[in-house]
Amino acid sequence: MTQLVWFRNDLRLADNAALTAACKAEGPVLACFIVTPEQWQEHDWSPARVHFTLAHANSLARELARLGIPLSFLEARRFSDSIDALADHCREHNIEAVHFNEEYGINERRRDKTVRQQLAASDIQVNKYRDQTVAPVGTILTQQQEPYSVFTPFSRRWRSWIDETQPTLFAAPSPRGDAVEPQQYDRIPTGFEDAPPALVETGEHAAHDQLEAFLNERGGNYREDRDFPAVDGTSQLSPYLAAGILSGRQCLITARQAQGAGGNQEGLSTWVNEIAWRDFYIHILYHYPRVSMHRAFKPETEQLAWNTPGEHFEAWKTGHTGIPIVDAAMRQLNQTGWMHNRLRMITAMFLTKNLFIDWRLGEAYFMSTLVDGFLASNNGGWQWSASTGTDAAPYFRVFNPVTQSERFDPKGEFIRHWVPELQKLDNKRIHDPGKGGVIPKGYPRPIVDLKESRKEAIAKFQALKD
Repeated sequence: MTQLVWFRNDLRLADNAALTAACKAEGPVLACFIVTPEQWQEHDWSPARVHFTLAHANSLARELARLGIPLSFLEARRFSDSIDALADHCREHNIEAVHFNEEYGINERRRDKTVRQQLAASDIQVNKYRDQTVAPVGTILTQQQEPYSVFTPFSRRWRSWIDETQPTLFAAPSPRGDAVEPQQYDRIPTGFEDAPPALVETGEHAAHDQLEAFLNERGGNYREDRDFPAVDGTSQLSPYLAAGILSGRQCLITARQAQGAGGNQEGLSTWVNEIAWRDFYIHILYHYPRVSMHRAFKPETEQLAWNTPGEHFEAWKTGHTGIPIVDAAMRQLNQTGWMHNRLRMITAMFLTKNLFIDWRLGEAYFMSTLVDGFLASNNGGWQWSASTGTDAAPYFRVFNPVTQSERFDPKGEFIRHWVPELQKLDNKRIHDPGKGGVIPKGYPRPIVDLKESRKEAIAKFQALKD
């Protein structure tokens, strides 16, 4: 039987359930990747993410070719077109079994259901695998067999499941025969041409090198350093995880090995908690499909009357709000395609609470700019900040961006790097230039009063309860 591995959000050889299963079956193994630019546009993919994804798909094609597994690039405008493209490819190559790892956005699930039906009608076996999370979706449930909607009890059960199950990695496949000439995709789809320079190196080996370097050099200090954007304290593995060049299992098992080798327990345990958060948000996406349909997790918050975006939204997007830490963060995002996680919370809460602009607009803008845009995590983070989601920040807890700036960028190093207009201010004034002096030329006054806007946001949420 000829086997076909359909790669999507899992661009790796090692620890890939679908690839491993296909290679264990009898017969030759082929692979494909489907380019769907119009769907990517509808899903707000950024140019940075498209460049990153295609670069890694090409890298994967080269690695597979060395193993004697040819990867074909198929073209389709949208998911609906990709179904026919896949079916045609199966007929052309006499495919008898297709293997893929599940994805959990509503459009992806509808696509896969139709694929299953259409291929089955042609007597083609369809095999799907739950590979995107450490604990397969559907396995972490309450005692009442219900999905968790709060992170802390989910994470306790998640850790227990890991201790009980001791998950292992799927080995990378052995060569299937002589090496073949790899196909390469050398076109950037229209609308995605302009992307910032690559944030991280291309390739599965580079991803593993970065994982090892982080755990060995910075992982032990992760708990202390992770919230300071001027410090190189995070792993920056998120682009690899978002595109599936690394799996959550690989990160977890490598981190636990580092712990066992005498690594800093608190630092590494805090980082493992981030892997749990990723699983949690995918778990929410799976059990509550409405969150991938532009809906709030908390239905009652759909009644909030958000402000008209207008000039305030444009100022936020471009980093000209007059709030230095917000502006520095947004400029980092726009110029690099990445933003520090603490800053993602600060900027999201500023948009949704101080400017009272719909979280969905911010969610879409982040996706359209981030190299590591990942539906589950991006949506979960935005709804947390907007107090519309699961395990959300209480509506009355609103970050003060100036206080956050003073705490997490105390010397103003991050602000000075991204907001050069403020370089000459001292370490105190740089967080709030209008306080106690003249605002430097070229830098705007704050577009909103932080205290008053906080009160207004709380009142609007309170009105929902009343």
